[in-house]
Amino acid sequence: MLLSELAGRLGALLEGNGDVEISGVAGIREARAGQITFLANPKYDSFLATTEASAVIMQAPRPNCPIPALIAPNPQLAFLTVLNIFAAQRGPVAPGVHPTAVIGERVRMGAAASIGPHVVICDDVVLGDRVAVLAGCYLGGGVRIGDDAFIYPNVVIREGTVLGQRVIVHSGAILGSDGFGFARDGGKIRKIPQIGNVEIGSDVEIGANTTIDRATTGTTRIGSGTKIDNLVMIAHNVQVGENSLLCAQVGISGSTILGSDVTLAGQVGVVGHIELGDGVQVGAQGGVTKSVPSGRSVSGYPALPHEQARRVYASMRHLPEMLRTIRDLCRRLEELERRPAKPEENA
Repeated sequence: MLLSELAGRLGALLEGNGDVEISGVAGIREARAGQITFLANPKYDSFLATTEASAVIMQAPRPNCPIPALIAPNPQLAFLTVLNIFAAQRGPVAPGVHPTAVIGERVRMGAAASIGPHVVICDDVVLGDRVAVLAGCYLGGGVRIGDDAFIYPNVVIREGTVLGQRVIVHSGAILGSDGFGFARDGGKIRKIPQIGNVEIGSDVEIGANTTIDRATTGTTRIGSGTKIDNLVMIAHNVQVGENSLLCAQVGISGSTILGSDVTLAGQVGVVGHIELGDGVQVGAQGGVTKSVPSGRSVSGYPALPHEQARRVYASMRHLPEMLRTIRDLCRRLEELERRPAKPEENA
């Protein structure tokens, strides 16, 4: 579309030639002719002079900007809107049931539902309107999925699992597998039956190869708006609040409670039976071993307040020098203790 049209869609101020045709989006370093980029971080200012982009989104006009610009209060958010405009749409999924799908009894499907090849849907499943279940998925008995959900190929959704509206589940995810519950009985390890379920709120996205275990009793729950990356493991009876972000390779042990707007960076581990309050942030590879009050930022292992953790890690770089100093002081102290006492010292 023309840059002037894009400005209208964004409600942005146009600076420069509005007849430039925009056919795509890219970052400021890799952008090519015909693409629009954005500038929000000052460390990328120098790339404005060399970018091949045909237009840029930024927060304030610049007198020497070499390309047309759209001025928006939040360039990153405006760029996100442009990405949505130009994003390649998922190929249209035709409604209907593929002939190779296996459909159980008492299954209810909403309008325009789409069931792909080799899908297995067990008894008493309920699918909302415009739900798409792509090839090779398994939906266990009593699964309920809300309107406009999109289930990518080879997803397993075990019995009793509930998904809200507009949920996206990526390939390889397993929802509702048994929690890791066992008890020792003499020399044997006995399985504890896992008879609870999993409930996923609306507008949740679940990444590839993520696993969310069913509760032992009750419900493992993921709040609406939460986004879960690839390779995340959420154990039985975990409660995750709304609009939280769980990045790749996060592991959350059983019965832990996360508030709303919590962010767990990559490879964070959280022990069981603790609580992280609303707005808690945990830095990458952090190990959370005790509850964290709302609004705190922690990092490291065991997780400490972020600024304290930074000082601890900064001090660790000096440990070799500190060790040499301590050894030297110990040696000098031993030498002083071995010296014979002077007469006046014995008086």
